[in-house]
Amino acid sequence: MLLLNIDYVPGKEIEALGIVKGTVVQSKNFGKDFMASMKTLVGGEIVGYTEMLNEARQIATKRMVDEANALGADAIINIRYGSSSVMQGSAEVIAYGTAVKLH
Repeated sequence: MLLLNIDYVPGKEIEALGIVKGTVVQSKNFGKDFMASMKTLVGGEIVGYTEMLNEARQIATKRMVDEANALGADAIINIRYGSSSVMQGSAEVIAYGTAVKLH
């Protein structure tokens, strides 16, 4: 599956199949949460949260691709990601784009 964050596929004609998306709500691990609170005292990257969000983006992307495959898509264009806090200790990540057939 070709994944692009531009609204066309260079050198190809496209047929839009529809919007596809994948979402996940990921919660923080208590141990990592405790270590993150300690890290805020000294500053710097909170690696546990970075890893959590990277994993959430991978899951959301896979779910989006699965939805596009079900439509018979060859590619997803104009891909975007978003995130928001759902409740304390968890975050939602969404991946969305337009599923297309290439000609």
